[in-house]
Amino acid sequence: MPVEDATKKDYHPKSFWFYPWGRSGVHKGVDIFAKKGTPVFSAVPGLVISTGNLSMGGNYVLVLGPKWRLHYYAHLDSIKTRTLKPVNRNSQIGSVGNTGNAAGKPAHLHYSIFTVFPYPWRADSTPQGWKKMFFLNPIEAIEHK
Repeated sequence: MPVEDATKKDYHPKSFWFYPWGRSGVHKGVDIFAKKGTPVFSAVPGLVISTGNLSMGGNYVLVLGPKWRLHYYAHLDSIKTRTLKPVNRNSQIGSVGNTGNAAGKPAHLHYSIFTVFPYPWRADSTPQGWKKMFFLNPIEAIEHK
């Protein structure tokens, strides 16, 4: 769980690949709700490969973890790491916020896991369904730890 003290009640268990989801079409991650400023930790050991600000994701951190999986943490209030810094599981990388297209909404962490080596294509009738082979369900990952 990348958000300090968060539990299953802090996210919707069916929010991954939910359609419709605004400009992005489908929701490619999970939103974990918490008080603004709550610490966000890396869910895996890895290397921070990018930090910054995007129009939709706001303040974000991208960690390259095991199996070449990219862990994306978005809408952060603050970033507490830097590019090319190694992180351990549970290293603080930021804090929960509502930046980017989450402005004016309740504070939360958007957490996604995707890979550059896609899984076998899975038929999906939702828009952008072909993209699903690049994304893993982060809810399954946080519930199995």
